[in-house]
Amino acid sequence: MRVFSATFIAVVCYPQANEYQTSKIMNKFATLSLLTLTLSSTVFTANTVQAHSAIEQSTAPSEANVYIISPTDGATVAETFTVNFGLKNMGVSPAGIEKKGTGHHHLLIDHKTLPVLDKPLGGEVKHFGGGQTQTTLTLPKGKHTLQLILGDHRHVPHSPAVVSKKITITVE
Repeated sequence: MRVFSATFIAVVCYPQANEYQTSKIMNKFATLSLLTLTLSSTVFTANTVQAHSAIEQSTAPSEANVYIISPTDGATVAETFTVNFGLKNMGVSPAGIEKKGTGHHHLLIDHKTLPVLDKPLGGEVKHFGGGQTQTTLTLPKGKHTLQLILGDHRHVPHSPAVVSKKITITVE
């Protein structure tokens, strides 16, 4: 289609053009087409990134606290064990349900740093969007860290972020 369009423009707009000139016109048209496509995708990408980075965070009470009830910090556990989540001064609500002062748990396993806290939490965390307050994990033998982050109905951490203390466990 582009070759036809370029040829059409070259022939209709420049009927006196020879084969060499027509070829140059077609190359310019193709270059302009590619430039237009590149710029339009760049603008689309910039708008998409801006739209995703402009997510308003839900507010959490400053005294809100998420924590791991068990296992305790320094505990030794079997390869398969249960993790119980605790939450104070907020409520638990499933993902997708917008209710002030609530959220759902996300578990970080063996993370050195926290994920970005002003965007939806993704594959880097284990999601408990059904409002679960415990889970059973199976981890390989060795030392591991566990940490909770509370997310709102859209999986976005609150402001201020409600993050537990990181605990270390040993799996035997």
